[in-house]
Amino acid sequence: MAGCKVVFHTASPFTSKITDPQKDLVDPAKLGTRNVLHTANRTESVTRVVLTSSCAAIYGDNKDLLSLPNATVDETVWNQTSSLTNNAYSYSKTLAEKEAWKVSENQDRWDLVVLNPSLVFGPGLNPNATSESFSIMKAFGDGQMKWGVPDIGVGIVDVRDLAEAHLRAAFVQSAHGRYIISAHNTSFLEIGKALSPEYDSYPIPKSAAPKFLIWLIGPLVDKNLTRKYVCDNINYKWKADNSKAIGEFQLKYRPLKDTVCEFFQLLIDSKQI
Repeated sequence: MAGCKVVFHTASPFTSKITDPQKDLVDPAKLGTRNVLHTANRTESVTRVVLTSSCAAIYGDNKDLLSLPNATVDETVWNQTSSLTNNAYSYSKTLAEKEAWKVSENQDRWDLVVLNPSLVFGPGLNPNATSESFSIMKAFGDGQMKWGVPDIGVGIVDVRDLAEAHLRAAFVQSAHGRYIISAHNTSFLEIGKALSPEYDSYPIPKSAAPKFLIWLIGPLVDKNLTRKYVCDNINYKWKADNSKAIGEFQLKYRPLKDTVCEFFQLLIDSKQI
C-alpha cells in the first residue's frame, strides 16, 4: 500500500455454500475490512479508500421495502433485519460497511467512498469464477428452473459498469458517502424473458413458479431457500433510487438484455451450460 493514494477494498465472497455463517462470512468481511483500513491509517500516502459494499447492506428482504417511502431503497437506508440466521451474507456486508465507517470517522487523512452494487451480472474476466452470480445464471440455462422461476424482484448491474463506477469513485474529487450502483429494477422472471428470444434452444424459464409450491418444496431442494425467505421475497418487487451515482459519476448503464445475454454466452462458451 505504500506510495498509493487510492485503495480499493473490493467485495468479500458472495456465496451460499457455507457451514458456519460467522466463520465463513461475517469474520472475513468484517475483519478483512478492518485490517485493510487500519493499514490505510498507517500509510501516509493514502488519501481515499473506495469500499465495495453491497445493496445487501441496505436491505435484507424484498418485503422490507414496503416500509420505505415509495417502496424504494436509497443511500440513507440500512439493513436492519438480517442476522446470522437470516440472510447471513447480507448481515456480513452490513457489519463490514459499518466497521468501515467507524474506522473512517476516527481519522481525517483519507476519505471513504462506498459503492453499494445490486446483483452483479455480465461477462467476467474469469469464466470459472465461483461467485453466486455465476450459479444463478447457470440455473437459467441448465434446466433447474425450466418449470418456472421464482418471481423475485432484484436489481442488476453489469460488472463492466461497476468497474467504471469504481474508477469514478476513486477519481471524481467530490465523491462522498454511499452510492447505489444498480442499473435495472427487474426480476428473475424478466431476466428469463430477456434471454429467451436469443437462447430458445435452452430450457429458459418463461413463467413464474407458484409461490406456494416453492414454499412447499424449496427447502427440500436448496437449504438456503427457507420458507421464511420464500415468504419475505417471492412476489415482492425491488426498486432502488440510483440517481446519485448517475448524477455525480455520469454513469451510463448497459441495457439489461446486453448484460444477461453476454453473461449467458460466456457460460456457453466455457461449457458450463
